[in-house]
Amino acid sequence: MNRTYEDDLRLAHVIADQVDALTMERFRALDLHVETKPDNTPVTDADRAAEEFIRGQLKRARTRDAVVGEEYGAAGNGSRRWIVDPIDGTKNFVRGVPVWATLIALAEGEEVVMGLVSAPALGRRWWAAKGSGAWTGRSLSSASRLSVSGVTTLEDASFSYSSLDGWEERDKLDGFLDLTRRCYRTRGFGDFWSYMLVAEGAADLAAEPELEVYDMAALVPIVTEAGGRFTSLDGAPGPWGGNAVATNGHLHAEALVYLG
Repeated sequence: MNRTYEDDLRLAHVIADQVDALTMERFRALDLHVETKPDNTPVTDADRAAEEFIRGQLKRARTRDAVVGEEYGAAGNGSRRWIVDPIDGTKNFVRGVPVWATLIALAEGEEVVMGLVSAPALGRRWWAAKGSGAWTGRSLSSASRLSVSGVTTLEDASFSYSSLDGWEERDKLDGFLDLTRRCYRTRGFGDFWSYMLVAEGAADLAAEPELEVYDMAALVPIVTEAGGRFTSLDGAPGPWGGNAVATNGHLHAEALVYLG
């Protein structure tokens, strides 16, 4: 492991262990409180409690670092920024679908150097740090290394996506549909899971037309350390472009022709 980020990654695991317990206690709870935010997306008491807990832990353990989160915005001015989505897939969480996760990332300047995705209802966790590879397992001591697929043609590729309406709203539906027709297989797994499947080599490309930084930051190092590419639709690297295309690398340029 890259010693530079070993302590940060261990901290992220410790925080995720505790957040998993918090979110699982509220998952499918009969008294779960759900509100609609101004952007018409749902938020639950579990989202807010999880982010408050993460921020509290980081405030004690990383006093000089800044924090950016979905529910409570940005705090601090450090060059190191922790980027947090307490529950990615809140709509699934609300409906009792087990595909949701806590996303914890660390950025230095404009580079995301560490990412962790914990999906306790699936019993899965993925993580990566710069220069240390991408991994999945229950803990740092019990993990398997991730590697993207070797698929080199769209005709052999599995494409994972979230929905159609976002592509239509951005006048990109025709290109999206043309890409799906080229691919061997398409499935709407959605959210973080699409990108983790790319990192595992179980899918070959994933894309979404509109995302926030906290939706993507933790995913980037996992995909890239597994050997893949993660860019915006216009080909800019990282999670800063407001949308995403992730591939095994072989298919990236061709996917951008359809989606960019």
